[in-house]
Amino acid sequence: MKQLGISIYPEHSTVEKDKEYIGLAHQYGFKRIFTCLLSVEGDAGKIIKDFKETISFASDLGMETIVDISPRVFDRLGISYSDLSFFHELGASGIRLDLGFSGREEAMMTYNPYGLKIELNMSNGTKYIDNILSHQPNKERLIGSHNFYPHRYTGLSYEHFLKCSRQFKSAGLKTAAFIHSNDATFGPWPVTEGLCTLEMHRGLPIHVQAKHLFQTGVIDDVIIANAYASEEELRLLAEVDRDVLTFSVHLHESITELEKKIVLEEPHVYRGDVSDYLVRSTQSRVKYKSESFPPTYTPDIRRGDLLIENELYGQYKGELQIALKEMKNSGKTNVVGRIKDEELFLLDVLGSWDAFRFTLKK
Repeated sequence: MKQLGISIYPEHSTVEKDKEYIGLAHQYGFKRIFTCLLSVEGDAGKIIKDFKETISFASDLGMETIVDISPRVFDRLGISYSDLSFFHELGASGIRLDLGFSGREEAMMTYNPYGLKIELNMSNGTKYIDNILSHQPNKERLIGSHNFYPHRYTGLSYEHFLKCSRQFKSAGLKTAAFIHSNDATFGPWPVTEGLCTLEMHRGLPIHVQAKHLFQTGVIDDVIIANAYASEEELRLLAEVDRDVLTFSVHLHESITELEKKIVLEEPHVYRGDVSDYLVRSTQSRVKYKSESFPPTYTPDIRRGDLLIENELYGQYKGELQIALKEMKNSGKTNVVGRIKDEELFLLDVLGSWDAFRFTLKK
């Protein structure tokens, strides 16, 4: 099951504010919480006191909390990888290893008696995961998540992101990546120029980032890295279809009622015999073959335009298409709407036989 998550940083806020944020996220169906011990100073007793109440509140709401740590934190707190009772007492559902051990230790940790999940850093692109798997871990407790990057221009390239993610997906492990809120103001570190996994997401609307990650097919869970996202952002994320790519569109005033019904109500599937120029969804021309599709608005075509062939195109009339490239319009194609500019890049992750939908956005 694909899930949404938030992040909290108790050392930079208060228990009351964190609980309020967690409660709001829970109302919108969020299931995961990321928090960080990397930047926290203090002894184990103080950390437990600061974190335990918030994590317990989240747990009571059915939300799981994963705590980010490193071997340095283990050393500072006097914790051994063979005894994870500290994190059990904290109330955590698992720990994320920002920096790992040798592979054998990670595998051993998956057999901890508390059922804690062991989350691995997915962003390095090494044979780290292969090494851990060679030590026969309990894969039911092994998961992965990418890093996030507060410094502008340091986020992952899309190519590297796919390479790393596929390593984990091919091993059958659950994966996660981070997006950033444009309304949030802080993260774990002083620098916060957006906290996202992919550099290409920096500055994009939060729900567009999530649509992209879910559509890649290599990410199961999407987590907001910075705090606090606005309620509007949480609502937008809750409305994202995690299984079917849904484009936000504007419709032209010239669109007919039948064309509007085809765009917004009919199911669409990217026809398998792929063209460089068009995404074709052909069932509407079959269903409405007896209907009239008069020529309306027929300007030259731009990438991202929504098209419905009019009756001058004979047997093609009623077919819905999305333009992938600029094209001359012969007058046989009605331009009925357009995908919002910030979502045009999502066309690159729409593949043959993928289902897709459209929704109106102001």
